[in-house]
Amino acid sequence: MARCVRPRVLAPLLAPLAALCLTSCGFLGRPERPIWRTQAENACFARRQVTLSDWIVAAPEIDGPGICGMTRPLKVSALDNGAIAVDKVLTIDCPMIPALEAWLNGIVEPDAQTRFGERVATVDVFGAYSCRPIDNIAGDRLSEHAFGNAVDVAGFTLADGRKIDFVHDWKNAGTQEAAFLHEAHAGACRYFTTVLGPGADVFHYNHIHLDLANHGRTDTGPRRICKPTPAPDLLPPPPSSDGLPPAPNIDEPLDIAHLSAPDAPAVSAPLDLSTGPGDGPDAALPPAPIGETDPSPPILPAGVDPGIDRSPTSSIRNR
Repeated sequence: MARCVRPRVLAPLLAPLAALCLTSCGFLGRPERPIWRTQAENACFARRQVTLSDWIVAAPEIDGPGICGMTRPLKVSALDNGAIAVDKVLTIDCPMIPALEAWLNGIVEPDAQTRFGERVATVDVFGAYSCRPIDNIAGDRLSEHAFGNAVDVAGFTLADGRKIDFVHDWKNAGTQEAAFLHEAHAGACRYFTTVLGPGADVFHYNHIHLDLANHGRTDTGPRRICKPTPAPDLLPPPPSSDGLPPAPNIDEPLDIAHLSAPDAPAVSAPLDLSTGPGDGPDAALPPAPIGETDPSPPILPAGVDPGIDRSPTSSIRNR
């Protein structure tokens, strides 16, 4: 006859197993960042695309809230071996640094020398890392800013102190300043996979958003989003086809995960714009959407007259 084992006899044996199960379930149930992000960071360091210095400093891992963060974040105060300053310290991932430097050295700096006879001394930015959804809209996908994979550029300061910025100069058709900014925007489309500038939507009237999001690949390279479409004479010639069919669009389901922990900050809450632009999870950064539809009115920085741009989805203004 089978013997019945009383529960109190099994309890000491089952307790550790139950604890392990609960721990494992909690671990497996936590949303994780797509693996390609960490792989891109590690590959950047392995290829020595970035050298740590007084102006590029390693920072502790940012792990959460939610899937926000970076494995190996960097604090950046200058680019191009310190030759081009950044007006605010940026927290970004490793791959963004060589992309920014290639853009500055290949497009921005040469054009500034040609048009103004001055080098670019400072890149004026709104910020980079910020754990928030696109456009700060509740329920939307997480922005590339949430992974330190994006930078919002407001303009440039030349060596002679002259400032050229998107909010004032982009639409002044026929000026060297406008031509310079349009060239910078079009050139960025060669180095970044997402470029959004004034005229792309109401959210980008005062800056260009640059990121290295994974939109998938075509038969000629990474799929890119570049808005507004640059003038044909500013676009590089199309690459030759490799004969393969275009790859499907990439949709990363893990990137739509939202913060659900009871103690996590509400990244979709309205921002306190009185503090001005900054860098970090609570910073009042300009929104950085990709692929948005029917956007809400733009969120204006403190002190900016809403009438400064009455047609934010237009890219041209005659003087």
